[in-house]
Amino acid sequence: MPRELELKYGCNPNQKPARIFMQQGELPVEVLNGKPGFINFLDALNSWQLVRELKAATGLAAAASFKHVSPAGAAVGLPLSEVEKKIYFVDDLKLSPVACAYARARGADRMSSYGDWAALSDVCDAETARLLAREVSDGIIAPGYTDEALEILKGKRRGGYNIVRIDPDYVPAPVEHKDVFGVTFEQGRNELVIDRTLLENVVTAHKEIPDDAKRDLLIALITLKYTQSNSVCYAKNGQAIGVGAGQQSRVHCTRLAGQKADNWWLRQHERVLALPFKPDIRRPDRDNTIDVYISDDSDDVLADGAWQNFFTERPVPLTREEKRAWLDRLDGVSLGSDAFFPFGDNIERARRSGVRYIAQPGGSIRDDNVIETCDKYGIAMAFTGIRLFHH
Repeated sequence: MPRELELKYGCNPNQKPARIFMQQGELPVEVLNGKPGFINFLDALNSWQLVRELKAATGLAAAASFKHVSPAGAAVGLPLSEVEKKIYFVDDLKLSPVACAYARARGADRMSSYGDWAALSDVCDAETARLLAREVSDGIIAPGYTDEALEILKGKRRGGYNIVRIDPDYVPAPVEHKDVFGVTFEQGRNELVIDRTLLENVVTAHKEIPDDAKRDLLIALITLKYTQSNSVCYAKNGQAIGVGAGQQSRVHCTRLAGQKADNWWLRQHERVLALPFKPDIRRPDRDNTIDVYISDDSDDVLADGAWQNFFTERPVPLTREEKRAWLDRLDGVSLGSDAFFPFGDNIERARRSGVRYIAQPGGSIRDDNVIETCDKYGIAMAFTGIRLFHH
């Protein structure tokens, strides 16, 4: 592998020269196809760390869908239900465990995953490559590729799809550096291991956290470790279902992630599953249309004449009451926060999206209020004692 790679430009076209390089030794990555850029490699290296840690924590194949150096989705390779296959648009595909992981990661927030960077913990197989081949995506990082998968992916984007192989045995230096405005910052790498021991200090009256919820809390916490802070993550069924990243206010993180979790659940409503799309509608247009249909702006897509661009017949909109009734059926959701909740308002918002289990650092002067709010709704909350800021 080379010691350095020249890039087309940095974050923006005016930022030249640009490269990635090693002070000592060779790069742990090899470009097998395409020409990844500066932001591509930021996504690639952050997403690889996330899926590597998910695999180590759960023992399951893992995948992530990254955009602008934060995950739009992350998941492990549990089998999909028939409804999940349909809302992720993979009901016509054979899916391996790693393909299931990517289908979940990509499907959590398909609007945000448009043009994503994909990461896999395991060798990319043909099933995963076929899934990726029909999605709008910038590139992929994985520890390896089967010959068939590599052939499929090399045909994507007119032969320009970015394919990166990473050495799975690479261990970075324990101290990392970053330059800002000509000033070099230095810190120890965040090598904190996230495992079930972090969930032992349950501080609420409701103490029981079942195994599936513990798995989902680990997924949420590891996802947050590689999400631009402030951040909150909702998880269920082995995947992140809502990530709120980069907000200055904790409750805004909770609201943003909660709205994404709500959208994930609303997409499973029988009326959404039965939307009469025209057969030739493009996948991104379906995503956009579903997003508007389940939003409070559904009149925009159902206005006189507008619906004809997407549907064979005018669908009946979901009323606010119908949506709330459906959302009230969402339950057993796990939630992680990268820093403590300062007020109980975060819990009030979270429980409206079916949250029953929470993992957060604790340490707020208002911890008593947060615990009291959890107790009011029968929510089990663990104090991890660790913060997961990432910048």
